[in-house]
Amino acid sequence: MTALPMDCEAAWQLVLTALDRSNVTLALPDTDQPAVRLNGAGAWHLLHPATPQARDLLSTFLPLCRPVRTEAGARVIGQLGQSLDGRIATVTGRSRFINGDDGLLHLHRIRAVSDAVVVGAGTAATDNPRLTVRRTSGSNPVRVVIDRHRRVPDSHHLFTDDEAPTLRLVAGAYRRKASITERGQVTEVACLGGSDQTEPTDPRLILQVLADFGLRKVFVEGGGLTVSSFLNAGLLDRLHVMVAPMIIGSGRPAFSLPEIDGLDEALRPKSQLINLGSDMLFDLEFS
Repeated sequence: MTALPMDCEAAWQLVLTALDRSNVTLALPDTDQPAVRLNGAGAWHLLHPATPQARDLLSTFLPLCRPVRTEAGARVIGQLGQSLDGRIATVTGRSRFINGDDGLLHLHRIRAVSDAVVVGAGTAATDNPRLTVRRTSGSNPVRVVIDRHRRVPDSHHLFTDDEAPTLRLVAGAYRRKASITERGQVTEVACLGGSDQTEPTDPRLILQVLADFGLRKVFVEGGGLTVSSFLNAGLLDRLHVMVAPMIIGSGRPAFSLPEIDGLDEALRPKSQLINLGSDMLFDLEFS
């Protein structure tokens, strides 16, 4: 009798089971049937028939699950949701929702396999996001907002809903223990230099602070300037760009990177293209 192919729900449960594991064979949920073999280098081998959608899900998320060695620092994935013409928001900053339901489900799945989800102050202030896992199964990540000048209103979800621990990174000299102020689920960390500083925050400092909190699988969710700063610093291992079938016209661009003179200077990451349904996903690998 031919085995029924694995569907997306079973594949997602395998992904959650694979978190921080390697050199192991994973069985289909609620069975002893071998489904996926993980090795120590992050490669995986399918041992059971699967639908094309389930294969895509596994190939996208299993690389995000493998353990991060302490000496490796962090593994960082960025995400941008954009229109066909490369806009992530209108000129007034409106961005909810460019991506469709399938794109939003994908976004929540990335959160579920991450230790921390990072956003900049502009995105947090404008969108008032929750940054929790609500559209799928899995645990909420630690929420991190880069908010040097405390631009994000204290009434926003990140600071009031108590749904997940939240780190608010603010101005000040970073001293690992002396720089921390706790208020319920919200922890303020003074680490971003002087309040009059105009230079963008070094993303390496962000990763150092998160590592001190034991957060090594880092998801940089937005906005465009924050994701671009990690990309420009060479700190992104992967980047997921979700493209919606929408043309906005004038608006905020997805990427803000230094100008180049020739195409030989362009970034050309390894990539796979996946049809999510409502959106097309470019899964880009820089590592």
